[in-house]
Amino acid sequence: MKFVLGRDDLADAVRAAARETGTRAERLDVRPVNRAARPMIAESSADLCELPIVTLLQAVAHGRPVLLLPLTALGRFQHQTLVTCGDLTVDDVEGRTVGIRSWSQTTGVWVRGFLGEQFGVDLREVDWVVYEGGHVDGQADPSWVRRAPEGSRLQADFLEGRVDFGIMGNELPSDDRVRTAIPDPATVAAAWSKDKGFVPVNHVVGVGERAAGAYPAAILAAYDAMRDVLAATPRDNGAVDMNPVGFEALRGPVTQAAAYALEQDALPRPVDFDELVARSCAALGVPPSRLGG
Repeated sequence: MKFVLGRDDLADAVRAAARETGTRAERLDVRPVNRAARPMIAESSADLCELPIVTLLQAVAHGRPVLLLPLTALGRFQHQTLVTCGDLTVDDVEGRTVGIRSWSQTTGVWVRGFLGEQFGVDLREVDWVVYEGGHVDGQADPSWVRRAPEGSRLQADFLEGRVDFGIMGNELPSDDRVRTAIPDPATVAAAWSKDKGFVPVNHVVGVGERAAGAYPAAILAAYDAMRDVLAATPRDNGAVDMNPVGFEALRGPVTQAAAYALEQDALPRPVDFDELVARSCAALGVPPSRLGG
């Protein structure tokens, strides 16, 4: 069984749990971990793989054989990822240029959701610039989004003033001029999560349908082992659980991400959370309660 996970502690847990079921689990070295998403979706290069939540939703919407294993591989606040180098703030976004790596990037879907919901931004009144496609073939960018010229780089365009704002998580350049566009983003993010009852999950765990049939015991054991690791992870942001596990714990963030993605033309059709639950349980031959449902 081949797998890709960014966290070493989760990877060690999967390897040990699979071994207990008599299955050899091989960790594929893919860094950054989001580079594993496209080959996993298109070629089944991994049996179990850390996936951005929007990538998984798009894969399901396009009929790809990918299932949700309800574990959070990466949860974080996202409001701080809208940045600028000038004196602009979130109130200036409409009519300005905003760059983002990919339209389907999960961080961008969350931030655009915040812009519309919390700050009243009309997303179609923003000049959106994207630099690459998404992870799922067949998912086109909206007609109201433009692609940067070939060879352009988001970080360079941002620092050199060709875009007014950027949405960047791990890609954020180190430069003293960079400022968050949302004032006091940590406080705003914490209030959003408290109101919603969940953190804006970024990465979850996906499983191939073929793998679910071939290694069900190993995958369920891996789920249990990762669940235990995540449960032991300290909470650094008050009462908000950054690592929700189980169908019921993930229902809120996945449903919200799916709603935002559909509104932003990042999904070709609605994806209902219960559809994800049913597909995973059928493939693994378990009731929802086995996976925290």
